[in-house]
Amino acid sequence: MIHSMTAFARSQGAHERYHLTWELRSVNHRYLETQFRLPDLFRVLEPRLRDVTRKHLKRGKIDATLRFDKQASSGAFEVDRALLQQLLATLEQVRRDAPDIGSVNALELMKWPGVLRDQGEADEALLSTAAELFDQALEELMAHRRREGMALAEVLNDRLDAIEGQVDQVRQVAGDITRNLHRRLKGRIEELGASVEAGRLEAEVALLAQKADVAEELDRLAIHVGEARAAMKGAGPHGRRLDFLTQELNREANTLGAKSVQAETSQRSVDLKVIIEQIREQVQNVE
Repeated sequence: MIHSMTAFARSQGAHERYHLTWELRSVNHRYLETQFRLPDLFRVLEPRLRDVTRKHLKRGKIDATLRFDKQASSGAFEVDRALLQQLLATLEQVRRDAPDIGSVNALELMKWPGVLRDQGEADEALLSTAAELFDQALEELMAHRRREGMALAEVLNDRLDAIEGQVDQVRQVAGDITRNLHRRLKGRIEELGASVEAGRLEAEVALLAQKADVAEELDRLAIHVGEARAAMKGAGPHGRRLDFLTQELNREANTLGAKSVQAETSQRSVDLKVIIEQIREQVQNVE
């Protein structure tokens, strides 16, 4: 089963006084690239989250954002009494040295770094909750990538069917190449009023037919289609393999067009390149 690299997932939950929300976005990328947007409190989790992501995903640019909000019903902040006592003692000493200094506002004291502590800080249970919610979001992201991958597989198989149809059409008209070349060359000679030995005419027709033979290109197109189907059914990741096969399909279609001596074959080669380009665009989103 192929997986898409484009997906979105969200998970949310609560821990005591906090509400946490994870949002994960995934887009196509040549390699696996992860970017985490975390509040400072949760930075300690980042290595573990990266390892989990690398374990389950092979390609794609992953943007993971965590938001946590304090619930309205949560309790008050905790006061660091030891630090507050040190500040008050220092202020008293300063007041003795400079009696003209007025009293200090209590709000100003609370603004001093560290005086007020959020009781959730360094809470292992809070970190554990955040990690569990990330796992849930990652699982949802993977499910989204699987569902979109199934849809991509259907599109790709339809396009591969279309290539096989074009190849069959070219095979049918390719058998008439020698006869058409003979008729065309003979007609041209008659227009010029020239005379050519029958053996010489046959030799020229055979040489032109050999140069215009597209059987090898048609066989390779069929082989590449079969390889693409097999790759899609095999173990992933599939994207790079399918991208390579798309390039090979395009190469054979170009050669087919270059060797074409019939208008219908030329048109089929153009149609093939259109189909192959459609495949290439879809393959860019395959993991």
